[in-house]
Amino acid sequence: MKRVLMEMEDQKNSYEQKAKESLQKVLEEKMSAEQRLQSTQWSLALAEQKCEEWRSQYEALKEDWRTLGTQHRELESQFHALQSKLQEADSIDLQMKQALRLLENEHQELQAKTECLQGDRDLCSSDTQHLQDQLKRSEEEKLALVTKVQHLQSLLQSQSLQLQEQEKLLTKKGQQIYFHKF
Repeated sequence: MKRVLMEMEDQKNSYEQKAKESLQKVLEEKMSAEQRLQSTQWSLALAEQKCEEWRSQYEALKEDWRTLGTQHRELESQFHALQSKLQEADSIDLQMKQALRLLENEHQELQAKTECLQGDRDLCSSDTQHLQDQLKRSEEEKLALVTKVQHLQSLLQSQSLQLQEQEKLLTKKGQQIYFHKF
């Protein structure tokens, strides 16, 4: 019986030892699992943070894409407007070139006329001298007439003053006569 008890005691110790080892192993596995869980949770938090950053960047890029689309449409519109203005400028340039050719032709015609007129002027220079002499005489006559007109104006002024004085005298005499009657 002792032997059985000893065997049972040995078995009990053996089971306890195995149970302790198993429990130790389970505790180690639990700690390892908890560390892996913490590591996984930390990785998950990092992944969520990264995901949020990527989502934020995606939204920003989406907004930038919309803005770029709007800017692209505006630039296209401006480009078409500039193209239209360029075509108008080309048309105006063509018209200006045609007008310039016409002006050059007119200039050549005017030069020819100028040369003709210079010839006429040379022919008329003696007439011009005669007219200048007449102008000089006319200016002298004008000066004489201006002097006469000034003299006549001063005479008129003095006569006007005399008339005013006579009117005043007549008015006074008329008033005196009127008062003497009454």
